[in-house]
Amino acid sequence: MSILLEIQGLQTFYGPSQVLFNVNLTIQEGQVATLLGRNGMGKTTTVRSILGLTPARKGLISFAGRRIEALPPEQIAALGIAVVPEGRQIFPNLTVKENLIAFAANRNQSPQPWTLPRIYEIFPRLQERQHNLGNQLSGGEQQMLAIGRALMTNPRLLILDEATEGLAPLLREEIWRVLRLLKQSGQTILVIDKYVERLIALADQHTILERGRVVWQGNSEALGAQPELWKRYLSV
Repeated sequence: MSILLEIQGLQTFYGPSQVLFNVNLTIQEGQVATLLGRNGMGKTTTVRSILGLTPARKGLISFAGRRIEALPPEQIAALGIAVVPEGRQIFPNLTVKENLIAFAANRNQSPQPWTLPRIYEIFPRLQERQHNLGNQLSGGEQQMLAIGRALMTNPRLLILDEATEGLAPLLREEIWRVLRLLKQSGQTILVIDKYVERLIALADQHTILERGRVVWQGNSEALGAQPELWKRYLSV
């Protein structure tokens, strides 16, 4: 299994204020990894640094063997990184179908690319609502659309930032179901979420951030065996 994403010694600032302190993270091709921590601990900033939106001041970010920390966001996205951002950010005045088609690409020549029929297969509700505008969808439907839109770019790495935040339990289960399907298909995923038990069942490895520093890394078995970590670093 080859390394897809590697971060070494990442330091990121907002103006003069340092937010990330020597963050290290490695994700193998086909793995599901998580970033855990309370709000404001640097999870989203780590994602923004990967995407080039808040560029690293120091450190190395490598994707598929290529250094990307100095690249502009559009070039990083074109290499095969897609994000489902917190807040979804779909186009409210485009239909579901138009939202999906607008992002369709297969730059990495995937032999089984994501297409409209495949998206509709895993999200039947999107097919039912394909002619509705984005602003006519419920929050859960918008989240499905945001995930489907990201998949239509056929990414090598899919990043989900708080994908189940604010969703009703049934819709939350729908998102977990799709994430399990994606894992089974071999999709590499980085997930930020607060439902630790669900993440332990889904993911291969976990990284906990506290005030911009990595305070723990390990697999699901190790995290499940140390509930004191949850209380110390994850409970509100």
